[in-house]
Amino acid sequence: MVEDVAVTPAGKRRLVRIWLDRDLSGLDPSDESSVVEPLSLDEVAEATRAIGVALDASDATGDAPYVLEVGSSGVDRPLVEPRHFRRNVTRLVEISRVHGAEDEPIVGRLVAAGPVEATLLVAATKKEPETELRIPYADVARAQVQVEFARANPDRTMNEES
Repeated sequence: MVEDVAVTPAGKRRLVRIWLDRDLSGLDPSDESSVVEPLSLDEVAEATRAIGVALDASDATGDAPYVLEVGSSGVDRPLVEPRHFRRNVTRLVEISRVHGAEDEPIVGRLVAAGPVEATLLVAATKKEPETELRIPYADVARAQVQVEFARANPDRTMNEES
């Protein structure tokens, strides 16, 4: 599934960047927590070839030469749509909320993502026990996947990961 497209001038050429992500239409709509596998390098390579052939056959780029970059949405892309959250269930995310006393960003394991809210498992602190926190998307000012060098086992709690 094409997630985003950007075309920018790059000298005498155009840089055509296309971001892909896994199509979620085959998921059961009531399933908010199963793992969605990221795109493989082979899938991105296959899509790159198909997009290149389609661009060459069309007049979308005109006569100007272009450089094509195709990739999957990475951790640098913010989560802005419910489908972005759904694709990242089991990942560690940081969410900043829009208003209220919740000025501090929240970091937690995304354990579910439905059509109107995301559920985070927030690790215990010295003052608070581990807790599940439901955050409506309407309350999200910014959400970003956090880089992890050892991705967590989705069946473990936050405190078992430490």
